[in-house]
Amino acid sequence: MKRMKQEENDMTDFLVKLFIKNRNDIHDPQVRKKYGSLGGIVGIICNIILFTLKFLAGVLTSSISITADAFNNLSDAGSSIITLVGFKMASMPSDDEHPFGHGRIEYVSGLIVSLIIMLMGVELFKSSVEKIISPETITFQWLSLGILIFSILLKLWMALFNRRLGKKINSVAMQATAADSLSDVIATTAVVIGILVFYFFHLNIDGWIGVVVALFILYTGFTTARDTMNSLLGQAPDAEFVKAVEEKVLSYPDVVGVHDLIIHNYGPGRCLISLHAEVPCDIDILSIHDAIDNIERDLNQTFQCETVIHMDPISLNDKEANRMYDFLKALVAELDPVLSIHDFRMVAGPTHTNLIFDVVVPHKYHLSDEEVREKINQLVKEKNTSYETVMNIDHSYTV
Repeated sequence: MKRMKQEENDMTDFLVKLFIKNRNDIHDPQVRKKYGSLGGIVGIICNIILFTLKFLAGVLTSSISITADAFNNLSDAGSSIITLVGFKMASMPSDDEHPFGHGRIEYVSGLIVSLIIMLMGVELFKSSVEKIISPETITFQWLSLGILIFSILLKLWMALFNRRLGKKINSVAMQATAADSLSDVIATTAVVIGILVFYFFHLNIDGWIGVVVALFILYTGFTTARDTMNSLLGQAPDAEFVKAVEEKVLSYPDVVGVHDLIIHNYGPGRCLISLHAEVPCDIDILSIHDAIDNIERDLNQTFQCETVIHMDPISLNDKEANRMYDFLKALVAELDPVLSIHDFRMVAGPTHTNLIFDVVVPHKYHLSDEEVREKINQLVKEKNTSYETVMNIDHSYTV
């Protein structure tokens, strides 16, 4: 297995170097299109070859499970065509109706592939059940067995090939194709087992093996549809990416804090970042405006993302305000370490002091927003009855 993986890596690297220029610029839509085209063309060629060989084997042996597996490969070839077209359409530039480009078409193509896979699984399940009810005699052929073993090895290579390409460009569609290929390996292995059982024990379990193959196809279709739907609906970005963005912003000396970071995904390599950057309130406004512009340009160049930064001025030299901020931060952490505060301001009056701040609450937190307000206000009152809290609740999910 280790040797095969190394050979797959060598072949993948060879094909990528041969057909893709600027192969490391994976955020470029045109480079992503070339990766998708490479994966799609390889998938079409390999699956058509496998369909032809397996269909021949199914005819020679009168085996429904082999024929079912053949048409599964034919559907995979169709899926590769859809993936190929999807990557081409996803690379189209932005226009008036789609100002952030067409990157999500890649997810749509993945969803279409998933639906085709499930449809094929339903049809194969029905025909396999019919074979269980009315079994037909199958004929053992060593040639057919050799074709299936060749199919297993080729599909295993395709799974590793697509998985590596998918990881390289962070493509849900290609990862789904890799998972589909891996399920085909399992399904074809089940067919081989059925043939060997018939040869050695004279038991015709062809229809039952067909059912197993159909169930694997249905499961693959369901899981790939689920993954692509998550991307279409909007899911939280990778934690390492969020951390990298925060660290990049905080690397600028004028920025003392970051919050309300939101990453909107409009397809692979197309996202919009918005965040609030805390800066000293007594700094020159033109100077900090220039710094914010530089940070936005830096993020755009580093992460290939459009960036919008809101500037939040905070006081760093007011000792009393800083003391109250530390006091309040510790108080909120005492309630629950997952809670945090920002945008703190203090307005003192003759009878009471207003503590104005935002509280960051995790998504699906066990307390309602109103309960969070009540508990924090209660803790503050226990420390000093002259303090009044004015709170805004922020939720920390990012889509």
